[in-house]
Amino acid sequence: MNTAALKAFAPAVRRALHEAISRKLDVVLAAKTPDYLSTFATQVAELRRQAAADRAALIERVAYTWFNRFTALRYLDSRGWHPFNVRVLTASDPSATQPDLLRVTREGALPDALARHADSARLRSILTAEIPSDNPQAEVYRQLVLASCRFYHALLPNLFERLDDVTELLLPDDLLTEQSVVAGFRTEISDEDCADVEIIGWLYQFYISEKKDEVMARKSAVPTDDIPAVTQLFTPHWIVRYLVENSLGRLWLLNRPSSQLREHMPYYIEGEKNASGGSPDDFLRITKPEEIRICDPAVGSGHMLTYAFDLLTLIYEEEGYPPTEIPALILRHNLHGLEICTRAAQLAELALVFKAREKSRRFFQAEHLVRPRITELRDVRFTESELRDYIDALGLGDLFNQPLLRLLHQFREAKNFGSLILPCLDERAISDVSRAVAVTDAREQLFLLETHHKVVRVLEQAEALSRRYHVAVANPPYMGGENMNSQLKALFDRNYPNSKANLYAGFMERCAALVIPGGMSAMITMHNWMFLSSFAKLRRWLLSETSVVSLLHLGARSFDSITGEVVQTAAFVCHVGTDSRARGVYFRLVEGTSERAKEADFLSSLATRRFFSAEALDFESIPGSPFAYCGTCQRV
Repeated sequence: MNTAALKAFAPAVRRALHEAISRKLDVVLAAKTPDYLSTFATQVAELRRQAAADRAALIERVAYTWFNRFTALRYLDSRGWHPFNVRVLTASDPSATQPDLLRVTREGALPDALARHADSARLRSILTAEIPSDNPQAEVYRQLVLASCRFYHALLPNLFERLDDVTELLLPDDLLTEQSVVAGFRTEISDEDCADVEIIGWLYQFYISEKKDEVMARKSAVPTDDIPAVTQLFTPHWIVRYLVENSLGRLWLLNRPSSQLREHMPYYIEGEKNASGGSPDDFLRITKPEEIRICDPAVGSGHMLTYAFDLLTLIYEEEGYPPTEIPALILRHNLHGLEICTRAAQLAELALVFKAREKSRRFFQAEHLVRPRITELRDVRFTESELRDYIDALGLGDLFNQPLLRLLHQFREAKNFGSLILPCLDERAISDVSRAVAVTDAREQLFLLETHHKVVRVLEQAEALSRRYHVAVANPPYMGGENMNSQLKALFDRNYPNSKANLYAGFMERCAALVIPGGMSAMITMHNWMFLSSFAKLRRWLLSETSVVSLLHLGARSFDSITGEVVQTAAFVCHVGTDSRARGVYFRLVEGTSERAKEADFLSSLATRRFFSAEALDFESIPGSPFAYCGTCQRV
């Protein structure tokens, strides 16, 4: 994968999309043709409303949507996975001048699967010049791209939403020339680049990079809408493997000591005696793979979960499950992601669908398709009269007690707080309410329907956040307290007083709370929690509520080879539950000046067992409990 080329490509496409969509918006709003005055009158009116409210936000949202869709189509092109067997954006013959889909359509061989989603009469009229057009070929191809997106709505509805909205109208006209917004997907991304689904995460990281720079340059509190761009960072693959292998992999090996999974985990640390957080018999019991639940509470583009998918595949295979059934089982039972960014949640779902398709050719068939369990956390707000009318009309007064009403109002700032929200009801209570609400006849009362959908949405989000998992794995958002907006600061004061120095620190506490006692929390964060006095309370909490199994002190340049980030980090795995005599192992990797150097240093240290070792009591004996080193005795 040519990540250097992708780093230049994605921001350039973002700028090109913004410009093209802005021009298209002007054209649509000024249009006087019958189509825009009648067929698309509703969409044009909605565009006027959104543009008047916030033109820049509208353009940003639509540009991001089309970038994600083009990314998906390009990946499907490269793998030959389109169920209609024709490339959409590219040509299979490198010397061809037209995408395959346009070529076969001009030859009269438009696939039936796409014909059902295309305005065939319009296409024929354009091709035969019955409808005047300055560029009939471009107009035909634009309609074909829209038909392809409609086709994928059934498979990936979150990414390919119904295209009868403003998104369709703002698709640029030029999708064919060397200056078009699609050109780079043909020239800068090769089929070889798409050999690994990891490309989706890199494109996401690079696409938001300029937005991140813009927000950070303001040097002020970060608005809710800008939090994803500022806080998301794509995790290098070797660090992902360390985190997943030493959490999910460790938990499985404890339950299956004779498993051959160890042979597939080069970043796995055997550790010291008792390093799993207790006696050999003190671990979380798992009887079959379907029981395992893994959550990434800040899932981003899904990198942690895609590697967990690989490891789970090996686990299921070892247990003798039929290979064609494994992808659906993994998505149905094992993997869970939470995310505040709509577009990132779409990409995480897309990445997992592609992992499943890679393992099973049948996965895109309707009877085998399983939607990944990626939950986008959305703001949900109710007025008191709205809820009162809903409760009274459906006779739900006994069900909607004060704790439930409090829960319904907990998601007013979901885009701001994300997974840090602590539902005031437990999973069982929320599940009981969900079942009761599901059997109401709200759908027959149209004036209640919108409120009903909002209630269901809150319950779905609350259930995901109240569920307990065997493993929580994350690269959480980093943001200092000085950059938090007032609502986020208030949340930390209420719920995370030990962690308010940085957003990531709150996620350290939250991940532990998401995990079943005896499970694993695995994270990469900034490293300053290890020693700064402002994190002293957090360290005491960590040592009292968890047992550190292993920690890689990475320092600076852990991400530098591609992203240029200089954030100083530490990656670590904790057993949730304490044993003050449990020994953790610690690798000091701060000397390496690049991501590759740190990986090599870790593997060398692992092979030679060159690491530090300590018990929780060792830290507690030092004022402030800093994670400090003693080089002469190889102890932390």
